[in-house]
Amino acid sequence: MHKTQLMKLVRQNISPLQWSTINRAVDYSTKMHTGQKRSSGEEYVTHPLAVAAILVSWKMDAESVIAAILHDTVEDTDATLQEIESIFGKNIAVLVDGVTKVSATRSGMRDIESYLPETKDNLSKLLVAVGRDPRVIIIKLADRLHNLRTLEYLSPEKQHKIASESLEIFARLADRLGMGTVRVEIEEISFSYLNPKRFQFLKKLTKKRISKAYARFEDIKKEVKEELGKGKIKHQLDGRIKSIYSLHKKMAKYNDSIDEIFDFMALRIVVGSESDCYNVMGIIHKMYQPKLNKIKDYIATPKTNGYRSLHTTVITTSKQIVEIQIRTKEMHEFAEHGLAASFHYNEQKQSKNYFRRGKSQPTAQHLAWVNDLKDAAKLVIDGYDSSEIKIDLFGDRVFIYTPKGDIFDLPEGSFPLDFAYRVHSDIGDHAHSFLVNNKIVKFDYTLQSGDIVEVKTKSNCKPNKDWLKYTKTPKARQKINSYLHEALN
Repeated sequence: MHKTQLMKLVRQNISPLQWSTINRAVDYSTKMHTGQKRSSGEEYVTHPLAVAAILVSWKMDAESVIAAILHDTVEDTDATLQEIESIFGKNIAVLVDGVTKVSATRSGMRDIESYLPETKDNLSKLLVAVGRDPRVIIIKLADRLHNLRTLEYLSPEKQHKIASESLEIFARLADRLGMGTVRVEIEEISFSYLNPKRFQFLKKLTKKRISKAYARFEDIKKEVKEELGKGKIKHQLDGRIKSIYSLHKKMAKYNDSIDEIFDFMALRIVVGSESDCYNVMGIIHKMYQPKLNKIKDYIATPKTNGYRSLHTTVITTSKQIVEIQIRTKEMHEFAEHGLAASFHYNEQKQSKNYFRRGKSQPTAQHLAWVNDLKDAAKLVIDGYDSSEIKIDLFGDRVFIYTPKGDIFDLPEGSFPLDFAYRVHSDIGDHAHSFLVNNKIVKFDYTLQSGDIVEVKTKSNCKPNKDWLKYTKTPKARQKINSYLHEALN
């Protein structure tokens, strides 16, 4: 990636107000990396420019793009954060610092658990870096993706190490962020280096399968298009082929038989509204026989990474088994880009309101675990021992409902107090008792997905030290500790 190529992409996707700053960042990075080479023999600066181009393709904001251009300068050159802040501003410096610290915490990483290092210092760095601005994670994913794309220039030993780490850590992180397209590419490249024979076998099998199924699949698309046209439902149709790594994992469950994989090809229907999604589901079920155990409503109950869509598997008139996914354009954008979709075309990012006291504003509710990181970062900054902070980047989530039907996303293993504090700090501070599914439960009850929780409050109820035993989320623990600290002073 060269400057002219990057700037062409920038001019097509980013506000003209930012062009001059991005141009200055490219010149600065080029100057600082002068004389440095990549394993491919290219000038080193081609890497940060390529990372920036990836972020532009994800439609990330200008600040993220600038930070990507500068992301290796502090670690690999004589540049300092102070200098970057004086030239490009505090927000850029915060992002560059965050990416540098996330890189540092990965030193010596061997497995999934060590991504959250056991040392207090490294955990603190990670929490502060990511919690301060979640865009740090997205920049780091783009950085890793470009390194994978150029893996051919490294030794076999390094290829295996980076591919293994990418599959175990970065693919899962992309999935956790709902970034489906990125996850698939990371998995495909990594798997091709880790198990090249298996990869090539499945690649050929996929190609053969597609050629056989394509004509029948096109017939189904034509039938569906005709019926939706009769219903005057505006829609877009496309197909999805199961990725090679996903196919590998699924075939392992079915004695390596591809004939047992019913979602090898899926028909995707993108419509204008949630109500259209359900209307289309009804039309599909009138057209074809649904497999009742394969109907999944991820709109009412999203996946733990925020993914929303309707899924149904049907048997067509030609006895073909096909998975059909139905979603709105917004749901589709999120399914493809996840957390990055939250920043697409977001004019708020260019306003002074985007940052308050140097911290980005809260993310969407379906990515509440990112807010858990932000809450944990506050605890670290306030001086709490990071070894006592309970946070898990890859842990499962549970979805809890209020009696009115509002949904809250909490880490698996959360307690009613965690829910109370997630709803509102005042509710948590005055929690007296809890009704779960209309039954009174104790403070030590472990919440389950689908629970309907009602918090009973009393004005004379106040947090006490024992409450810390019945909390998991950083926000709840921070609020309780803050109250106890104030009570003692």
